[in-house]
Formats: sequence, structure tokens, C-alpha cells
Amino acid sequence: MPTRPIRFVHRGRIVEVAGAPVTRSVLDWLRDDARCTGTKEGCAEGDCGACTVIVAELADHGAASGTAAAQATVVGGLSLRPVNACIRFLPTLDGKALLTVEDVSAIGGDTLHPVQQALVECHGSQCGFCTPGFVMTMTASYEQHNEAGDRPTRQQLADELSGNLCRCTGYRPIVDAGERMFELPRKRLDTAPIVTLLKTLSADPPLEYAAPNPAVVEGGSPRTDRFHAPRTLDAFAALRESKPDARLLAGCTDIGLWVTKQFRDLGDIVYIGEVDELKRIAVADGRLRIGAGAPLEDAWGALAAHWPVVNEAWLRFAGPPVRHAGTMGGNIANGSPIGDSAPVLIALGAEVVLRRGAAARTMPLEDFYVDYMKNRLQPGEFVQGVSVPLPKPREQLRAYKISKRYDCDISGLFGALWLDLDGELVRGARFVFGGMAAIVKRAKGAEAAVVGQRWSEATLRAAQAALDQDFTPLTDLRASADYRRLAARGLLERLWLETRTNAPLAAASVWAVAAEALEPVKT
Repeated sequence: MPTRPIRFVHRGRIVEVAGAPVTRSVLDWLRDDARCTGTKEGCAEGDCGACTVIVAELADHGAASGTAAAQATVVGGLSLRPVNACIRFLPTLDGKALLTVEDVSAIGGDTLHPVQQALVECHGSQCGFCTPGFVMTMTASYEQHNEAGDRPTRQQLADELSGNLCRCTGYRPIVDAGERMFELPRKRLDTAPIVTLLKTLSADPPLEYAAPNPAVVEGGSPRTDRFHAPRTLDAFAALRESKPDARLLAGCTDIGLWVTKQFRDLGDIVYIGEVDELKRIAVADGRLRIGAGAPLEDAWGALAAHWPVVNEAWLRFAGPPVRHAGTMGGNIANGSPIGDSAPVLIALGAEVVLRRGAAARTMPLEDFYVDYMKNRLQPGEFVQGVSVPLPKPREQLRAYKISKRYDCDISGLFGALWLDLDGELVRGARFVFGGMAAIVKRAKGAEAAVVGQRWSEATLRAAQAALDQDFTPLTDLRASADYRRLAARGLLERLWLETRTNAPLAAASVWAVAAEALEPVKT
């Protein structure tokens, strides 16, 4: 197919970029090429939020509408998502609009935008380095809640800001500013001009982009890398089958670090982010079906709609900029033993759908993982989606995350524990742990110790003893082996205390009694 430049909306006009490496970050383009230096680089790995920008699409495009749980802010025909510019590749902006802190300032005109004015009044900035990122996240919140006609609570504001870190202020004045911005005269984003430009871009053909890679010289000249962005599932499947060695790219929240931190050469890239069919979330035949391209925020929202108990795990899965960019399919395919999606999905009995060309196959997700970062994907095959059976009356599910920092941290241990509890009798169990082995894995011995037994303290102790035989955890920078063993046993005890018949303790006090030392302090 013929190649063309990358085309997107920036500062009120359509921008064309040609010749930039396929892995050039949005942040580097902003600062070095567009000379928009308001957006800052803090960590270059999507952790600190200093580089947060907003990516806008037409609201009728992809996951922003037509899904079971679209979590993007939809304003005036636009879908708005805050994302990290430092690990997002420039070609992924094709057909979209990029909004930065300069755009927020323009909304304010001769005066500050309410977000900026509130930060000034509440002393929400000291050194100021992180402030542009906070401004962008708060702007997304401002548009979302004004559109809905509500006001967020302080906890909602804290959750929405969990992907932005500040070394100076201690967060209280920033959350104060989050409340104050709704009390000031309104100044909303004018979406009409952006919608018009995006409709113009929608007539462009699918992106086929080629650019020289100055870091790799072949035959005396820089090698040419290609970025493919097909828009239909069939086209994507055919391209993947014909290019089995090309790098698949979804949300870039993991692969982006390969470039910014490890300086890896990715070669040709096949991008999943333009295939609307892979962003769909739907309920059919008694199952929740989540496409591999559905953003993590939408996918977790769909899970929480059916299993409200996973709401905390959803909020603690990284921060909103990562969840809006990353995908559940990418999280599954990546297969990290400390990824938070796989334990919950395996505990729920999920199946993964794999596709190669026109052929698809399905297998239990627990069978998909072979060894550390190894799975059963064949050459030319990809994860098409995941299918989760809907909840049944007797089942109990708990999802517990243990990490050093409450918000926006990688798990040292994750336990997803499922029971089919018939009164006091355990009919079935799936105890799944991440961080205890080279892959996310079920504790088969602990499960066998409880199935067919009364859900009693004696049964719990038998399960805890069996758990010691199920895993031989490692010691690493996130936790020691002994801590992981103790924490895993404590999570089983917490499950028992929360689900036993006529439990005398409220859920809030159960944790204090059973495992207070295992949970980090929430700040």
C-alpha cells in the first residue's frame, strides 16, 4: 500500500508529519518539533504524569461509543482521554486531536482557565514542574463533570489524579483546587472546530507510514521502518499473518518503555488501535466479551459493572493515563506475572480468543501461559479478545492487591479468589495469584483443600498449609519470598472472614483484624 504522512489536529489545525522515526514519542515531537514546551518529561515511563496530554477522537469512533462500558469523557461530539505523551508513539495520533496545556491556556483567553485559576488560588503548585500534567488531568475531570452536571467528591478527585505525582505540595492543595475549579465562572472547551477537522481526517485512508531509522544502517543507508494501522479486523488479521515478525502495538504502555528505557529496536510495527471491532465490549450468550483493543479503563469498567467487588482493583490498576491508553488484550498478551488483569480473569473462568488469518480458537486463559513471558501464541496469531462468564448467584469473588504504594504502583502480590459457596459448603474454588510464580497461576492444592468441605476455620487452615506447597515465590525489589507467603496466607484468611456464613465482623474491621500489616497505608 502507498505510504502517507501522519495527520492529526494540533493547535486548531491539521498537522502533517513525515520523516519522523516510527517510535518518536509525542512528547519529543511536542517539545522539539512543535516547540510546545509546556508539557514536561518527568520519568519517560508513564509513571509520574508530568507529560499528561489529552487525545480526542470523534465520539462515534471506536470504544468511545457502542460499548458496554465506555469510560472516556464525551463532550460535544468528542471523546477525551488523558494519556502519557512520553511513551506514546507519534503515528498513533493519526486521525486524532492532541490537546496540551497550551490549549487550556487558549480556552482562558485573557484570563486563566478555571483549572489554572483554582491552582493559583489554592497554592496547588510549588516548583511547577508537575503542574501542566495536573492541569490536563483536571481539565478532563472539569469537562467530564460539567458535562454530567455533577460535582466530584474529594475521593473521586483523588482517584482521577492518581496518575499524577507531585513532590512538593502533598496533594491537599491540588485536591482543594479540584473542588474550587467548579466554583469559578465556567469556560468550556469549544469542540466544534475540532470535530470539523477530525471529520476531514476521517476521509483519509488507513495509515501506512514509512520513515528511516537513523540508528540502524543497512547497505550504507538508514533502514526504513514501517507503521501499519489497518482499520478492520479482517485486514488486521491478514496483515498479522503475512508479517508474523512485525511488532504488535496496542496501548504502548509497555512497549513504549522498551524504547525510552531500553533503547530497543522495534522494526516494523502493526498497530491494533484503529480496529474498532477489537475495541468492542458486549454481553452475549451469558458472557461478557471484551475485545483485545478495548482500553483498560473501559474493560475494567465493564468487569466492575458485573462484579462491583473489583472496583478497588480497577482504581488501583496504574493511573488513569495508563488505563486510558493501555488495553486489556495487551495486558493479557504481555503475560507479566505481576499483571493485575490475568488473576481476576482466570479466577472468573475466562477464556481467551486467539486468531490467525480467518481461523479463531478459544482456550481457558489459565492455559495460555507457559512460562515467564511465554504463551501459546503461534506465529502470525494474536489475541482477539477475552470471554468471561457472567456471575452466578452463589459465587463469591474477591480481588486483593498488595503493593508498596496504594495508588499507581506495581503489585508485589495480587490475589483473585473465587468461591462457589452453597451455604457453608464449598462447591468450587479458584484461587489465583500473581507475583507468586513465573506466571499468574492457580493454587491447585489450596483449592483441593476446600472443595467439598465446610467453609470453616479448619478448612481455611488446611488451605493455607496447602498454599505453602503450591508456590515457591522469589525475593525481589517488591517483596521477599517470606512476605509473599505470609501475605498470600493472609489473603485467604481475609476471604474466609468476609465470606463465611453469619460473619460477625464488618468488612472494614475484618482487614484490620486479619491482615493489617499486609496492606499499605492509603494516602
